[in-house]
Amino acid sequence: MTNESPPDAPASGDLTSEASNLRIATFRLARRMRTQRAVDSMSDGQFAVLAVLWTFGDHALSELAERERISPPAMNRTVNCLEKSGYLSRNADESDGRKVVISLTDEGRAVVKETARRRDAWIEEALDDLDASQRDVLAAAAVLMQRMVDR
Repeated sequence: MTNESPPDAPASGDLTSEASNLRIATFRLARRMRTQRAVDSMSDGQFAVLAVLWTFGDHALSELAERERISPPAMNRTVNCLEKSGYLSRNADESDGRKVVISLTDEGRAVVKETARRRDAWIEEALDDLDASQRDVLAAAAVLMQRMVDR
C-alpha cells in the first residue's frame, strides 16, 4: 500500500490548489442547488430577499440593501417585483410611522419553505449515494465551511 492520494483528491499542502478546488466545487454545488426552487421564474436575488426576511425577520429597505450588498435603488426594484407578486408587503413601522417595514406574506413564507424542502430533498438524495464515512467527511466540512463564512 502506498501513501499516494486518490487521483481525484487535491494535493495536500498546496493552499492555492486546495482553494481553487474548494471554490469550484462550492460554486457547482450552489448552482445545482439553486435549480431546486418553488418558483422557476424567481431570480436568485429575489429568493435571497425572501430568505433574509424568513431568517432575520422584517427589515427596512436600506437594511435589506445593506445586508445583500446592493444599492437601495436596486433593492427597491427587487422589493417592488416581490410585492407585486404577493410575496412580501410594505407596512408602516409601529414605532415610527415614517419608516416602512418589509415583511413576508403567507405566499412568501410558502415559497421559502417549499424551496428549502426541495433543496434539502436534493441534498438528501445526493447524500444517499455516499457511504457513512463520506457523509461524516461532508458533515465535518459543513462545520468548517460555516466557520470560514462566520470569520
